[in-house]
Amino acid sequence: MRVLFLFSFFLLLGHTALAQVPKVSAGTIRRFEQFPSKWVDARTVDVWLPPDYDARKKYAVLYMHDGQSLFDSTITWNHQEWGVDETLSQLLGDKQIRDCIVVGVWNISSLRWKEYMPQKAMRYLRDDDKKLLEKDVEALFGKGVWEQGVLSDRYLKFLVQELKPFIDKTFSTRKGRKHTFVAGSSMGGLISMYAICEYPKVFGGAACLSTHWVGIFKADNNPLPAAVLGYLRDHLPAPRTHRLYFDYGTATLDALYPPFQKQADVLLAARGFSSNNWVTRAFEGEDHSEKAWARRLNIPVLFLLKKD
Repeated sequence: MRVLFLFSFFLLLGHTALAQVPKVSAGTIRRFEQFPSKWVDARTVDVWLPPDYDARKKYAVLYMHDGQSLFDSTITWNHQEWGVDETLSQLLGDKQIRDCIVVGVWNISSLRWKEYMPQKAMRYLRDDDKKLLEKDVEALFGKGVWEQGVLSDRYLKFLVQELKPFIDKTFSTRKGRKHTFVAGSSMGGLISMYAICEYPKVFGGAACLSTHWVGIFKADNNPLPAAVLGYLRDHLPAPRTHRLYFDYGTATLDALYPPFQKQADVLLAARGFSSNNWVTRAFEGEDHSEKAWARRLNIPVLFLLKKD
């Protein structure tokens, strides 16, 4: 029953019955329906602009996954949201962070696992590991998912080669790595970590909340965490030019994460990351939900976007 509940959670995370534009408490949303791509299936992209957006100014850009859950709880499947507009407008109003916009990239529920699972980490699995995982993955995400393969390399090509150039052309942005960030939670935390490792010249910082190191819904007899951590060890970006934020709660699904986050922390320290460019936070009693991420969103946003 627990596995069925968790599967329903991940499936429904990508489902939004209504495709209406989110209502925000501050700023405005620019909606781009069925954004075309040669790499991935077309999807909705919502761009949040701050209340004082002015094309004569330049803005940093925060790319966020699971875009349908960021702004408006009245149109999400579980009536929860990240509160992105509230948090960023307050930080901007208090002049704590640099001018920025947010690009919310919707997921497609049937593809979410394949698009967010770090693809090159699969190379760290032995053949017997793959056989062990095949049944678990297909039981959770559908028959044929394992054979069809992971799609995160294509998803990142969409972000970097198609979406980012469009955003930079359409809005008044600062285009360089120092001003381009990526963030997400759970599987969105995994793909955010993967993005900065795969494209260190594009992304200068990543926020990975409740990072789903286990990939599926169990830690025992699961070779995925070791594969992901092996990839991370070999592909971490340079600490001098990059910022990384990780966190986790201790309740519900987040209770699985502490041992693997500790292993990741060892890798970060060995690579030379320090308190100047890396944060890992534990939030006692917090669960795996948008409400929990909303309560602490100001922390990673301030870490990535604080004024120099």
